[in-house]
Amino acid sequence: MKNILIVASGDSAKVFLSRISDLVSKNRRFHVVYYQKKSLPGDLSEHILTYKFDPTSYVKMESLLKSHEFTQAIIIMSNITDTKATYENIRKVDEQIHIVLHDKWSIDINDSKTTIVNVHDIVSNFLMNYIPDIPIYAANIGLGQGEIAEFMIPSGSPFSYRYMYSIEQKRWKVVAIYRDNRLIIPERNDMILPNDSILAVGNPNVLKSVYKSINREFGQFPIPFGENIYCFIDMSLMRDEEIEKLTNDSMLLHSNLNSNKLIFRVYNPRYSKSLDKIKSYDSHNMCVEIDFQNIDKDDLIKQDVDRYRIGLFITNNNFFHRYIELLYNLKIPILKLGTRGFYHIKELLVMGDEAINLEKISSIIFDISAQLKLNITLYNFEESDESEREQIVEHFQNLSRLFEQNIKIVNTKSNPIRVLKDRDDFLQFIPFDHKIIQKKIFAIFSNKLNSLYFELEKNYQIFIPSEE
Repeated sequence: MKNILIVASGDSAKVFLSRISDLVSKNRRFHVVYYQKKSLPGDLSEHILTYKFDPTSYVKMESLLKSHEFTQAIIIMSNITDTKATYENIRKVDEQIHIVLHDKWSIDINDSKTTIVNVHDIVSNFLMNYIPDIPIYAANIGLGQGEIAEFMIPSGSPFSYRYMYSIEQKRWKVVAIYRDNRLIIPERNDMILPNDSILAVGNPNVLKSVYKSINREFGQFPIPFGENIYCFIDMSLMRDEEIEKLTNDSMLLHSNLNSNKLIFRVYNPRYSKSLDKIKSYDSHNMCVEIDFQNIDKDDLIKQDVDRYRIGLFITNNNFFHRYIELLYNLKIPILKLGTRGFYHIKELLVMGDEAINLEKISSIIFDISAQLKLNITLYNFEESDESEREQIVEHFQNLSRLFEQNIKIVNTKSNPIRVLKDRDDFLQFIPFDHKIIQKKIFAIFSNKLNSLYFELEKNYQIFIPSEE
């Protein structure tokens, strides 16, 4: 049987002992030291033994500690002087016993085998739970350091209408979703909706950052994929005019999107005016990294994406087609440049024939629309599956009302690719699923419009991950 020592005085001790008395325990026996009768509740169960003496007396405390083998000591007293003296007496007798100390004075004790329970912190944390839109941190579970938290998802959050797999979860994880008084154990394809509460576990500092991200206003892309924009320049594959267009468009996007930094990665550098110009861009919000070591391209890109927390990769048409499988495996949005400058774009375009995949990227579409101040046009091809057409139109109209952004629905019996093929003034959103990386020769037999993206490749196109 385990013996637990409790040194008690005051009202808090009386309530605590009353709780313990209600416990049914055959494996524990509580030994309570007190010196005021009023510290004890009216009835004590038989598994609680009491000793009336002054615990600040070292001789008396030593005698009790040596008469039993105690596994734990709990000090809950109303006087700071008595608390400190009792702690010191116990520790002198037993250097290894685990002590739990009730503290309402912010006592400074540096002892790895002592747990300090600060009453003011606990009460403050509990009261914080009643303030709206404030994260709830678990104080009495786990380490009690804020590694378990519950967050409410507001309607304008960049986390709303996001699938689990598309949210970066490094050093933290969503372990439960609460919706309509139901508990959901999330899987990768589950979507987080407005007004959900999520239970998150992770590094306390990371969870604080997650909370800030959740409560940011709508219009925060490239969050939650990452924080920064990445422009990859391979000087062995790109002409000077291509490099200039790539850098100019990247800076324009960086100035219009809520990215933290723009990272220029120069691969296979050659001394030229282009290289000197790129070097001049290095500043507090733009970073120029030049590879002189001839590191494997795939490895370098993967390392950079992770190291710089990249949320958008910008490249040109040739590089995209040459390395499409690598870009697909990065699982971040890829912007492929069109033939004209980005400032010529007049609208954002969506082909509405793949309801499931488009729902997965819909919140990102509205996020980018808000930041670029461009309207969305959804082409609804009437030859597509009717149920899918109705589903995606309803979903986009709901988001349009939720985020107060305009959307134009174009119902057409003609294949929209034929209608749009001569234009070069829009940015097309494409779900980046496995069908996209198949060869063109196979894609032309597909009945999915987005698989024929290369028919519109002179336009700007952004490929957003839509698969696990």
